Amino acid sequence: MPRWKALPDELDPQIREFTSQLRRLVDRSGLSVASVADRTGYSKTSWERYLNGRLLAPKGAIVALAEVTGTNPVHLTTMWELAERAWSRSEMRHDMTMEAIRISQARAALSELAGPPSGGGGRSRGGGARTGVAGPAGVSPSVPPQPTATDVRDASGSGNSWGVAHPDAGYPGAYNPGAPAAGGYGPPPAEPSGPGGGPGRPTGKRRTAMFLVGALGALVVVAAGLYVTETQGDKKEARPSPSPTVTKEAQLPPGVKCSGTSCAGKDAEVMGCSGDLVTTAGSAVVGATTVEVRYSEVCAAAWGRITQATQGDTVEISSGASRQTDSVDAPGDTVAYTMMVPVASATEAKACAVLAATGEKSCTD
Repeated sequence: MPRWKALPDELDPQIREFTSQLRRLVDRSGLSVASVADRTGYSKTSWERYLNGRLLAPKGAIVALAEVTGTNPVHLTTMWELAERAWSRSEMRHDMTMEAIRISQARAALSELAGPPSGGGGRSRGGGARTGVAGPAGVSPSVPPQPTATDVRDASGSGNSWGVAHPDAGYPGAYNPGAPAAGGYGPPPAEPSGPGGGPGRPTGKRRTAMFLVGALGALVVVAAGLYVTETQGDKKEARPSPSPTVTKEAQLPPGVKCSGTSCAGKDAEVMGCSGDLVTTAGSAVVGATTVEVRYSEVCAAAWGRITQATQGDTVEISSGASRQTDSVDAPGDTVAYTMMVPVASATEAKACAVLAATGEKSCTD
């Protein structure tokens, strides 16, 4: 049975050549994938993805592999740079393909919603539409002929040249010229008089009432404006502050893809939580096997690791109700990692190892 699986057919030639070179280095070294993971500091799961062409290995992993296998890192990193460019081109082509699919789906959906075009020729009722006047749905509405000043004067004997009636029209002594001049107004009427030739008392009452009504209306408008302004000010002051969770996620370092609860059950290497971001928060020894709590402060998560283990040995990480386990499955493997559990601090996590041969168990403090 061959050691390596066949690489995907759609893999770029540059990436295929680089992955094949990594496989040859591992074969010449005589190390298992688990041993490579133990010596380079990158998980077994990650190396399986690297060596099967499902994920491009980071530059740090390549340099570590060169040191482990005694290979000149300069030549290996040169091949990695070519593969990295090819990987970026493949991702760009994939993104463009997905974007084209989404655009086609959107166009099809919009065509279904629009329906067949309506007929009718775009004419307005009662005759042809006038050009140059835009109407709804592409129809040009007809514009009625505008009345002249003479038409307005003829229509109302008590109006002015704009057809607006005088405020006093209809009252005794109101301004109502019989024959208006060309400018729209006739001669001013005589001032109505009461007994004794003085100003009439009914006219003065009307003017006072109109003044009071106008003043009251102005006060109502001012009060309404002040109320609206104060209400808007209260709404602005009551506006909630931005969510701290969103701000925290936006401040994650480049390459880190999760933090806290979003890391639960995920691989530390894939999510960018390993490498330089990791510390060993606690360790214990059972037989010849070492169990450790691996902790990332940036990701606010921890995971368990056992080294120098044998087939069947298991490791468990726990923090409150969150638990993750893993075991050494293949013969010759000596390392196993769990998925991550979210923690507020390194002291919240506890890792335990159980030996398959003796059933002996040991946990970190």
